[in-house]
Formats: sequence, C-alpha cells, structure tokens
Amino acid sequence: MLDVRRMQVLRAVVTSGSVTAAAAALGYTPSAVSQQVAALEKQAGIVLLERVGRGVRPTAAGRLLTEHAAVIDRQVAEAEAALSDLRAGRTGRLVVRYFATAGAALMAPALARLRDQHPGVHVDLNLADAGDPLPEVAQGRADLAIVVRPHDRPHGGIRLVHLLDDPYRVVLHRGHRLASARIVDLADLADEPWVGSEWPGPCLDVILEACATAGFRPKVVAQSEDYGTAQAFVAAGLGISLVPGMGLENRHPDVVVRRLRNPEPVRAIHAGVRETPTTQPALAALLTALQSATVR
Repeated sequence: MLDVRRMQVLRAVVTSGSVTAAAAALGYTPSAVSQQVAALEKQAGIVLLERVGRGVRPTAAGRLLTEHAAVIDRQVAEAEAALSDLRAGRTGRLVVRYFATAGAALMAPALARLRDQHPGVHVDLNLADAGDPLPEVAQGRADLAIVVRPHDRPHGGIRLVHLLDDPYRVVLHRGHRLASARIVDLADLADEPWVGSEWPGPCLDVILEACATAGFRPKVVAQSEDYGTAQAFVAAGLGISLVPGMGLENRHPDVVVRRLRNPEPVRAIHAGVRETPTTQPALAALLTALQSATVR
C-alpha cells in the first residue's frame, strides 16, 4: 500500500519545483525528502521524478500520484472540518423514539429549539410501538427514548433523565354525581364503570397501582384507542376515565376534568440515553431542549 505521508512529500516537491524548496516548506532536510521520495518510488515500482537542471519535474506516474495526493489532502481537511462540527454539536444524526402524547407536548417544542440552535443536526424521529424502546437505546439502535418509568426502576446500561411528572385526572360526564367536586378521592371511583384509556404497559401500571393502594381494582367496561376516544365514551355516558394531563390538550365539551387524591396517579416521564462516559454534543443539546420544553 502506498504511504500517504510520502505522497504528500512528493506533492511538496512537485509543487515547489525542487527538493530543497520542499524540504524548507516541510521542515525536513533535503536528504530526508529525497529518502521519502525514493522509498515511495520503491513502493510504486516506477520512477516518479526526473532531474531538470537544478530542479526536478514529475514523470507521468509522479503527476498521477501528486494529483491523488492533492485529493487526499482535501478530503482529510474536509474530514477534520466535519469532525470539528460534530464535536461542537453543529452537525450529527440522532435516532429518537417517543410515545404519542410526548410528541406534541415535548418533542415538538424541543425539536423546534434544537433546529434553531443546531440546524445541522438531523433527527430521525419515530413513534415507539407498544414495546419498550429502552433496549433499542441500550443496543445503540436509538440515541434517546422518551419513556414512562418509575423513578426507582432503572434499566441496565441506561441513564434516565427525569423530564416531568404527569398526573392523571379523572374525566367525568357533566351530569356525574362527582362533577361538582374540586378534587376527587380515588376510592370514590371504586364502584364506577371505567373506560380504559391505557393499554398494558407502564402507564396502565401507574393507574392499577394507585387503585390497589386505594383498595380496589377498576371495572373496565370499554377500552378506548386514544385519550380523545376515551373522553367521547365518557361524554356518551359509558363510564369515567383517567387521562394524564398531557393527554387533555383537547377536551371534549361534554366532560369535566377533576384532580385526584389519596393517591394521585402520576406517570414519571424520562428521557433514556446510553450510560457512557461521553455524550454527543448534539444529544446533550436535545436533552437540554427537552428539559426546557417541560418548563411552562
């Protein structure tokens, strides 16, 4: 394989027109330059320079390698510039997984901030399916995942950055017996028909654990596909439902929303990233943007 450093020495000789001038430009001795060119000629198996008076000129092979040396030098400079941009967080690609309600409330404002401050960073944004996206992060297939996870349940190889706590509210029909209450005790909902708002997973676990603490298990009579549908079912009189605050941006006109207590179900929302000694500047910038999005 041709030695790239020797090719750069050859280029210096060709562009300056002499071994002496190249040596002065490179900070070498003329003898060292001549040795480098001779070694390159041995590698190439062909003469690269020929003497002309007191100087030298390249052979056809010498011109060929000089042209390639110029290309290599330009590519190295471009690589150094690209690496500098990456180190500074000006460029990069981030793979992000998130769940639906986090999209509007957290990801949208965070991405707007990131785009303004780091326009060269590309974000590959995908809605996570029903499974846990943290293994993707741990395996390096994603850089960050927005997840609901209790504070005391870490995931191996993952650093959880707490973003916010999102309390559940009870959604009631306007004519419900508890509609006039300012705060509803969770135990008061024990005998109510429930409209399920969450599929099996960490969000449903939050509700079931709170109900268990209050001494009952909810009687689910209908299961909704999303929070908007849950509100519509409540408005139709099918039952009551629990919906997190982030899921109540668009409220149905025929329902009322009330706070809960004893206990108040709360889902803890985190950003999960790999537990590594160093963090990409672009990833750190996205984390900062997400934390800023939670300040309202």
